[in-house]
Amino acid sequence: MISALYTRWINDWEHRLCFRSTDRVVRPFEWGDEWSDGWPTLQRAEKNGDTPEQWLLRLNRAAIAHSDEFFSYQTPEDFRLEGGFVRFTSSVRTPYPANNLVHGQWFPAKNPNGKAVIVLPHWNASRDQHGGLCAGMAKFGLSAVRLSLPYHDYRMPAELNRADFAMSSNIGRTIDATRQAVADIRAMIDWLYSQGYTRVGICGTSIGSCYACLASAHDERIAVNVFNHCSTYVADVVWTGLSTLHVKKGLQEQLDLDRLRALWDVISPVNYLEKLAAHKHKRSLFIYTKYDTTFIPKLSLDIINRVQELGIANKVVSLPCGHYTMGETPFKFLDGYHIINFLKRNL
Repeated sequence: MISALYTRWINDWEHRLCFRSTDRVVRPFEWGDEWSDGWPTLQRAEKNGDTPEQWLLRLNRAAIAHSDEFFSYQTPEDFRLEGGFVRFTSSVRTPYPANNLVHGQWFPAKNPNGKAVIVLPHWNASRDQHGGLCAGMAKFGLSAVRLSLPYHDYRMPAELNRADFAMSSNIGRTIDATRQAVADIRAMIDWLYSQGYTRVGICGTSIGSCYACLASAHDERIAVNVFNHCSTYVADVVWTGLSTLHVKKGLQEQLDLDRLRALWDVISPVNYLEKLAAHKHKRSLFIYTKYDTTFIPKLSLDIINRVQELGIANKVVSLPCGHYTMGETPFKFLDGYHIINFLKRNL
């Protein structure tokens, strides 16, 4: 009886928090295959009459097979520290100048010890969110940089109210935004190394967790991972999640889940777990919530099971809350404790 009441209370709270946002827009479906023009793939063939779906599927297979190239980047030449922000130009260029300038809010520890953490916020996070977590890291001796994600906060094009271009019913643009996020993370590691930080961790929440996994699988310099919410396939989160109902409405005009999963295979963490496992020195914390309405628990448990089958060094924490309630008292303090404690012990 108590369990049922608690479940109902958390679920009601989740729904209230989710639907307090009234500016979600159902955008029309777009293949977005034109975004592939800038994607690096080896021995890329001509379209030869392929439909947009066939072309994107071929690029997915090529990009996964040559993912080191697909997620490659160039070290920026314009790193600068301005008013507490690390700024540089992204090596992945988009038609939106605001999005091409990367912003990382810098929280240096009082006594730098060569250890730093890149913090990746959740989808549609405001520019102030996750700052408290970064300040907490700095207080415990871990310098932190909060990285603005593509199309978010300072990088949001003027015509947007939400970070719709990072995750949307445009297939190609969503892939491109993910590739850009990985490139920006790896560039930020370059800056940290230039400042004398040689032990680097990463902490990603929600969509930031996906970006963190892809970056860590392709960059051996990330020693410690915190995946705050986790899942196997990007498509499954969008298709089953409460907070992405408006995205699903645009997608299901054209696709079902199986087709969407194949089209977004290239940005799904499950396809890079073997690469992650190959880096034996890495340590990973997987945090999921028992009542998650966006990263539903079975998706989190699926990737955790696969991680453990591959022998990836890991710790798992399950919190008695949901996706949105994780950001509320008291759960945000439990979450912060587990994150900082794991990073402090392993970095």
